[in-house]
Amino acid sequence: MQFIEALKLRSKLFFLFLLITVGLFALGFIGTNYVNAMKKNMDSLYFGSLIPVTELNEIVKTYSYDLAATVYKVRRDEISPSEAAFKIETSLKYINKKWQSYKSHFKTEEELYYLEYADLEINRANNYFSKVLKAVKVSKNLAHISITTLEKKVETIHNVLEKLINYEVNMANYERKKFLYTYDSILLKIGTSLGLIIVGLLIILFYVFESIQKDQTRLEIAAKKLKLVNKKLENASYTDSLTNLHNRRYFNFIYEREVKRAKRNKAYITFMMLDIDYFKQYNDTYGHLAGDEALKSVAKVLKETLKRPGDYVFRLGGEEFGVLMSDTSETNSANIAREICNAVRGLEIKHEASKVHEYLTLSIGVVCCVADEALDEDVLISRSDEMLYEAKEAGRDRYIITSNASKAKIA
Repeated sequence: MQFIEALKLRSKLFFLFLLITVGLFALGFIGTNYVNAMKKNMDSLYFGSLIPVTELNEIVKTYSYDLAATVYKVRRDEISPSEAAFKIETSLKYINKKWQSYKSHFKTEEELYYLEYADLEINRANNYFSKVLKAVKVSKNLAHISITTLEKKVETIHNVLEKLINYEVNMANYERKKFLYTYDSILLKIGTSLGLIIVGLLIILFYVFESIQKDQTRLEIAAKKLKLVNKKLENASYTDSLTNLHNRRYFNFIYEREVKRAKRNKAYITFMMLDIDYFKQYNDTYGHLAGDEALKSVAKVLKETLKRPGDYVFRLGGEEFGVLMSDTSETNSANIAREICNAVRGLEIKHEASKVHEYLTLSIGVVCCVADEALDEDVLISRSDEMLYEAKEAGRDRYIITSNASKAKIA
């Protein structure tokens, strides 16, 4: 079934549809042919045997009950000669019609040989009754008509036709047996043909469905891999490659959403702007590789300090970081900012070029307020930047927090 394996999924579905269609047409064609064959056998049985028997019986009945009875009645003056003549003439026409019809049916060679003799006897009988008809028409006295001769004629024609009837009955029995045999044979052929077609279709369909299932499995695996790759690409596009923190692009994406959610819930919203003190001097002193390691260490402190699902940590650029928190009060926000400052200082990363401490330190600007409809989304960013500037002006290595635009708290 390499041919099926080579087809594409759409081609396989079309091939499956085509296969089923061809199979149905084949079943219909075979069934139609066999049904027609059965019909021919039925026609042969009923129209080839039953109708001839009926015609012969009608002829025998006409001779016995119409012609002979009419002659008896006219001799006994039970009917008039004119009435008798009409009945005899009508009966002879009817006999000729039925006899011609009977002879028009298919006959075997054996039947044709006997038919010549029967035809001769029919003509003799008809000639006899034609003479009787003339006698009835020209004479009122029919005593000269011999009843014995009449009975012999009727008996002879009856015997002749009886042999034909028996022959036709035997032929009917033969045709019936032949039909039953043919019927059983046709049923066997139909059953065998349909069975072979169905088995063939099932085998091919099995391979087609198996191939489709494999394609489907491959598609599902490919879709999962693609989804995973897309997820990785999405994470990569939102992640800072050095610190593995969220980058500014993700900040732009998440910031507006979190502020709107806080407004809907009338909840606290906190934003921190963080900056490493004298980081340019640190790079100049220890080199950029050491600077990168320092950034990683600060990022690690931020991730370990801010672990709630609603806490977001960003590297906004260079040595600048951002923290966005929701449902955190001003007091808790201040405690977290203090903890961050202490933790970074506690790393004890040497910074000989710092003017505030022998170790690496942070300055943090914090804005914490209850979000409402009056809150301008840009206020958090601008005010936290102002607080960061004030923290640096106040000596660095500290945080400054405010809950509104007019008051600031230094710590």
